[in-house]
Amino acid sequence: MDMKAAVLRERKGKLSVENISIDSPKKGEVLVKIAASGLCHTDWETMHGFQSQVLPAVLGHEGAGIVEEVGPDVERVKVGDHVVCSWNPNCGICFYCDSGQPILCEIQSGIKAKGVMFEGTPRMKSADGQSVFHYSLVSSHAEYTIIPEAGAVPVRKDFPLDRAALLGCAVMTGYGGAVYAGNVRPENSVIVIGCGAVGLSAIQGAKIAGASIIIGVDINPKKLEWAKNVGATHVVNSKEEDPIKFARNFTQGRGVDCAIESAGHNDSIRQTLESSRPGGRVVFLGKTPYGVEVKLPFYTLMGDREIIRTSYGSSRPRRDFPKLANLYMDGKLLLDEMISKKMSIDDINQGFDDLEKGKLARGLIIF
Repeated sequence: MDMKAAVLRERKGKLSVENISIDSPKKGEVLVKIAASGLCHTDWETMHGFQSQVLPAVLGHEGAGIVEEVGPDVERVKVGDHVVCSWNPNCGICFYCDSGQPILCEIQSGIKAKGVMFEGTPRMKSADGQSVFHYSLVSSHAEYTIIPEAGAVPVRKDFPLDRAALLGCAVMTGYGGAVYAGNVRPENSVIVIGCGAVGLSAIQGAKIAGASIIIGVDINPKKLEWAKNVGATHVVNSKEEDPIKFARNFTQGRGVDCAIESAGHNDSIRQTLESSRPGGRVVFLGKTPYGVEVKLPFYTLMGDREIIRTSYGSSRPRRDFPKLANLYMDGKLLLDEMISKKMSIDDINQGFDDLEKGKLARGLIIF
């Protein structure tokens, strides 16, 4: 089948929108007709060479759509199901899966790096017959995609698919970073440094968990407005005011119970550590470009703080995507407010330019 897709061919920051072909799903695979796909900063990093990827490849790892076809032995989803794509389709039987750490799945990690499916080959080809590789086992910047059955998570059909796409990465990571990794409890104090889509989702997770003080920190005034719109009780522009002092002023000089970093810079990492109280919880969701060293004075690690770095908010997508869908439908999780722009796939490069300039909380490709 032919389809339109955004293909990364060179690490020069731009995608090629072209017609390519996609095969039928094989054993344990699902063909999904993509309804919406989110523009994530990790895609941007890959486009600019900060993340390794076999090329050419169809990018996108935050998508949702409708199951069009299933391969042999698929049991958990059926044609017509509405699904959110998960970039963590763990195998369930390796050392890490058996140890309760599916995000570290050995099988998934090895396959993902090669840009192929679990069977060992890609499912897409360009017009000249050249293989086109998969990205994070999702490749949602396309009209269709093939994903492992474990990566196709059904959600209720009255949940709008454009909102559903956001669950695939940013919302799950941020929400889980606060609720699961951050262990936020009622009346806790929380600071979130970096108010992009992941940070905004962490703010929402903290609010839903019952935090009484939620401080959003960024250097972009627009992002601080977004933070207030989704639940921050206070906001700080760290270009104008020290977030460490601000956090301590609101917590009798101790620091917050839970400090969450979602910016990925040396300064923001230090600020997150120093904003937390002794014995508090520190969660790192942001990441620096690959190979960049982080330098910190050792005292920032003192005080019996619990420090965790998580890539997916310590979540379990098969459990959590339907839960988040229910929270949205009940009016508790705000997703409409996070969508800054909707566009066609032909405008995807402009969308990534807007993301780089801080104009978008989340941009969506709508098919």
